[in-house]
Amino acid sequence: MPATPFLAVDAGTVERNLAAMAKTAAARAFALRPHAKTHKVVELALRQIELGAVGLTVATIGEAEVFAQAGVKDLFIAFPIWADEGKGARLRALADNVSLTVAVDSAEGARQLAATTAGRSISAAAATGDPAIDAPIPGSAENRRTASSGAPIYVLVEVDSGHHRSGTAPQDAGQVALAAATAGLQVGGVFTFPGHGYGLGNRANAAADEARALVTAVAALAAAGLESPVVSGGSTPTADAADASILTEVRPGVYLFNDAQQVEMGTCEWDDVALWAVATVVSRHGQDLVLDAGSKTLGADWPGWATGGGRLLDHRDARITALSEHHATVRFPDGAGLPGLGERLRVLPNHVCAAVNLADELTVLVDGVAADTWRVAARGRNS
Repeated sequence: MPATPFLAVDAGTVERNLAAMAKTAAARAFALRPHAKTHKVVELALRQIELGAVGLTVATIGEAEVFAQAGVKDLFIAFPIWADEGKGARLRALADNVSLTVAVDSAEGARQLAATTAGRSISAAAATGDPAIDAPIPGSAENRRTASSGAPIYVLVEVDSGHHRSGTAPQDAGQVALAAATAGLQVGGVFTFPGHGYGLGNRANAAADEARALVTAVAALAAAGLESPVVSGGSTPTADAADASILTEVRPGVYLFNDAQQVEMGTCEWDDVALWAVATVVSRHGQDLVLDAGSKTLGADWPGWATGGGRLLDHRDARITALSEHHATVRFPDGAGLPGLGERLRVLPNHVCAAVNLADELTVLVDGVAADTWRVAARGRNS
């Protein structure tokens, strides 16, 4: 085993989680487009495709480039990129090699995306009266100019379903879509992230909010003369409750590993967690001990409803009460026996996506024995 701290993955549990989500999506006639920002690992991305995923969701152009180079042919960047000329060129290069979809949530962002992916600055296009910059005008798909002579760039309009992060109001989705279409982008439909489903008792309400927002958004596109063949949503907490009467696609990410948050929310059981940090006990004081895995291993996410800075897989009554960069302080109940100095413990991060992005590689366990490593290929590809 490597020196601590390191991240370990149980290969059998990962495979079981992957297969279960693929089966659930197929049974409900959802296209499965998992979010690869969770794992950032080529081997896992390809396995998701093998099990029926239609493509991958990513958060950044850099992540898309990594998985495109690995052979994934259908990618959705679920982030409303403000595309300068450099990012526009990278997106254009991607679109020439894969089926590429990008999020938009404003008319301005859509026009900027169209202009920069066509190799023009937004200011230069505006100066020449380019219709990609002008106010949107109605028109049929066959009459809309393409952004360039290359492969099309598709867009999904992001709507806010209650998380109140990015996303336009659902009733305004048609205006954003029409601006994108008039600018030469190919509108594929709408999507949302029901992120307010993260929390205790929030999952069902968030899924219902998601469905209502998407119904409104689809109607808004129809009123603008545009179809919505893709209606995308679904996070790991809400995937089971996603409304199959409106959604065509789900984009869970955390499900293949799970984490302390998912356990505490009741999304999964302890035995469904496939990734943990292995840490060593380096100090003991009364009922507290200190591990050598702090926020630079586990990540710093600590939502207010969580019971601590992570959980110990084999000591479920213990709580992480403080995280420093290289220290995790763990409180054991009064009277409980404490692990000894030098003992290795399994620690579940609160948010597995953040923990993985801090690691260069994952140690793969088969029947509890280190059998392989997976490189975190898209680590740090944040732009």
